[in-house]
Amino acid sequence: MSGKTVKEILTSIRQGETKSRDWVQQSLSAIEQIDGELKSFLLVDPEAALQTADRIDNGQASERALLRGVPYALKDNIVTKGVRTTAASRILENYIPPYSATSAQKLEAAGGVMVGKTNMDEFAMGSSTETSAFQKTANPYGKEYVPGGSSGGSAAAVAAGLVPFALGSDTGGSIRQPAAFCGCFGLKPTYGRVSRYGLIAFASSLDQIGPFTRTAEDAAIVLNAICGHDPMDSTSARGQGEIDFTEGIDAGVKGMRIGIVRNLPEEGLDPAIKAAVEEAIRTLEQAGAQVVEVELPHMEYAVATYYLIAPAEASSNLARFDGVRYGRRAEASGVIDMFERSRSEGFGMEVKRRIIIGTYALSSGYYDAYYKRAQQMRTLIRQDYDRAFAHCDVILMPTTPTTAFKFGEKADNPLQMYLNDIYTIPANLAGLPGASVPCGFAGGLPIGLQILAKPFDEKSILRVAHAYEQLRSFAWQRPVLGVAE
Repeated sequence: MSGKTVKEILTSIRQGETKSRDWVQQSLSAIEQIDGELKSFLLVDPEAALQTADRIDNGQASERALLRGVPYALKDNIVTKGVRTTAASRILENYIPPYSATSAQKLEAAGGVMVGKTNMDEFAMGSSTETSAFQKTANPYGKEYVPGGSSGGSAAAVAAGLVPFALGSDTGGSIRQPAAFCGCFGLKPTYGRVSRYGLIAFASSLDQIGPFTRTAEDAAIVLNAICGHDPMDSTSARGQGEIDFTEGIDAGVKGMRIGIVRNLPEEGLDPAIKAAVEEAIRTLEQAGAQVVEVELPHMEYAVATYYLIAPAEASSNLARFDGVRYGRRAEASGVIDMFERSRSEGFGMEVKRRIIIGTYALSSGYYDAYYKRAQQMRTLIRQDYDRAFAHCDVILMPTTPTTAFKFGEKADNPLQMYLNDIYTIPANLAGLPGASVPCGFAGGLPIGLQILAKPFDEKSILRVAHAYEQLRSFAWQRPVLGVAE
């Protein structure tokens, strides 16, 4: 895609300088050239993508369609009618959905062109895309490094320039963390802002679909297309109305209040990341923002809270994969044997681990001691943010404590892997919107600055991120695997 943004592609198509087929063909060519090493895609459908592009060029989409002719990719846990959707799991290896997710339908209605489905951690359980049953995706900035997870394929595809945007899902940081690792922009909307209908569930009270893009403005354009109330999703927020997230995005940060967490847990925080984030805060302060200190006293308990609630919900959601209705069915001597073998053969180790943890937390005699207390802590964490946002418009902190790590470095140490999400998990527990914007490099690997806001205030996040993108002064480094700028 030659590093072009969604906005640039839309402008070119609307002005008649290029056609959708030109951009889709560029995307497909880039995937063919680079993805053999990157392995960000699980499925690419060139014929369908080019046919869609031709229909758009022949007038199927209006000239003002929000994403007219722009190619994109979907994380492979967002179901697509007639197109294989696996959640990167053997248990859904040959699953062809009979319907499409609302977010996929909205992108199609907006004139976007899907070129393929991206790799991910199995059922979105992981922080490195290493738990995929099919392949390991490389970080565009170094083949020996992970792209983050669970939406690592989407992040890598955007960072490498294979598509101008992609959708992912964020349960505990699975958009923001890979965006930080891969040096692109990743936005997790407020819980309920984007329909979860058609998203293969991991933890239903935490999951949220959002975009990966090159810029904050591109994310605003994509969010315009996918947000809104959906009667098919009981958790979809009502009363959102018509919102243009690009409106006011260039208003700057003068007069905005930026919150800095006084008691931010810093154990394991890379000094280079801390320095880059502090420099980004100074940059925004010099541009007119007011920096204030806030407290999040229960933040240190977020990881433990999350890893009780998320596995508990996963154990319930994944009970449907039993070999009876759809998905993998093992040859067996009886019904119980079929259940056991289908799940044993179909689920990977990390998925099994979380199902076991979740089932234990929900079991009789342990529910009050674990799951109930975790939900009580979740309420305290949400109340901490409510109090903090009484004093500021946004809160800034690192997206991750480290830059991307090498393959296998944390695979045998689940606790260390889980701690990688220490700064992203609280936003999911509280249902807040959050984003990661690139703010520098350490050892040639990208660093992410996380921006959080109160519920349904994505505009403040996008405004601060856009302002920072105009102000940042660090030397941008091109990925090793990627389309030339």
